[in-house]
Amino acid sequence: MKYYVETLGCKVNTYESEALKKLLDLNGYENSKNDDKPDVIIVNTCSVTSVSDQKCRQKIRSLIRKFPQAIMVVMGCYSQIDAKTIKDIAGVNIIVGTNNRHLIPQLIEQFLLNKQQINLVEENKRNFDYEELEVSSYYENTRAYLKIQDGCDNFCSYCIIPYARGKMRSRPKEEVLKEVHSLLDNGFLEIVLTGIHTAGYGQDLENYNFTDLVKDIIKDKRLKRLRVSSIEESEVTKDFIDLMAHNDVLARHLHIPLQSGSENILKRMNRKYNKQQFLDKINYIRQCMPEIAITTDIIVGFPGETEEEFKETLDFAQKCNFAKIHVFPFSARRGTPADKMANQVSSIVKKNRVRELISLSNKLENQYQNQFVGQELGVIFETYDDNIKMYKGHSSNYLLVYQKSDVDLHNKFLNVTYKKLDSVKK
Repeated sequence: MKYYVETLGCKVNTYESEALKKLLDLNGYENSKNDDKPDVIIVNTCSVTSVSDQKCRQKIRSLIRKFPQAIMVVMGCYSQIDAKTIKDIAGVNIIVGTNNRHLIPQLIEQFLLNKQQINLVEENKRNFDYEELEVSSYYENTRAYLKIQDGCDNFCSYCIIPYARGKMRSRPKEEVLKEVHSLLDNGFLEIVLTGIHTAGYGQDLENYNFTDLVKDIIKDKRLKRLRVSSIEESEVTKDFIDLMAHNDVLARHLHIPLQSGSENILKRMNRKYNKQQFLDKINYIRQCMPEIAITTDIIVGFPGETEEEFKETLDFAQKCNFAKIHVFPFSARRGTPADKMANQVSSIVKKNRVRELISLSNKLENQYQNQFVGQELGVIFETYDDNIKMYKGHSSNYLLVYQKSDVDLHNKFLNVTYKKLDSVKK
């Protein structure tokens, strides 16, 4: 039987989809492309915003219309949050949430026997144990995502994920290290540590934390680069920064979500830091590693955000001198405290603020890139762009680097002089 997996959402979902592909392969299934008339379709859903929910429903329905004979399996965050809505979509055969995904091959066999819809979404997600899913290779990527934990206990007022993913839980270090060695055996040079609350790893363990895990991972000298997908300000410890500063395998890039540069909004968001703490941490990191790229997430248009509070965010983002800002308009998510807050900001105001913050991001990104023009950077090349006839890859500090070559550079590590794309083309 042929299967097709459609992944919506974050890097964790990408990892879990790849793990499911491996599981299906081991059970005798064959991976197909979308137009190969699959016998089984699996949609891995996202529920980070209400818009995400809508996209999931649209994707499920469109795939059912396109392949009415296929067995439709829906899994992930949206099915965990709203299994009832998914259950009522005609053509959905199997539903699991953010647990029991390892049972999907058996559930398919069960459905083939009795043709009855199966709903295995468990409601008591705060008590989930870590579900072991393993990846040793990727169908499309050259850098490998490695999931090390699941769940979150932060309960930011705008976020549904603690309700969808359950409590913070760490993957056993033995399983993490086993997967690291497997990925390196399969030729990967770069690994990206990921999770719902990645650097919260170890909070539920005794005498073993995120930095300890990183130290153990980088003992394998075949690893060229280890990247952290995202890290909270409170988890950027002195021990971790000291480790980064003295080990070139650790990528010179940290993504530290700010979410707002307004003290009042940070409190309403239930974020666990103030502006001074955040800035002090940024300054300490740069003191240890001046060349590092620090990127961030910012939400604009949070309920009650005034023009003055938005200007605070603009000014603070400039002060932090981020290498790039990922900008998101606030999207009310049913089931979160922020959904019920007064003074929701209009969509036109949010659009204008998004535009203004993206303009600042572009300016800061250009300034950061210009510092490295003419410098030699270590690059792992990922893809070949047929339009410009060049290979593309990323440096340690996540600069996109282009290189002309007559030999295949895919998954090769090279030292390259950094130039802007227009210069490379000439």
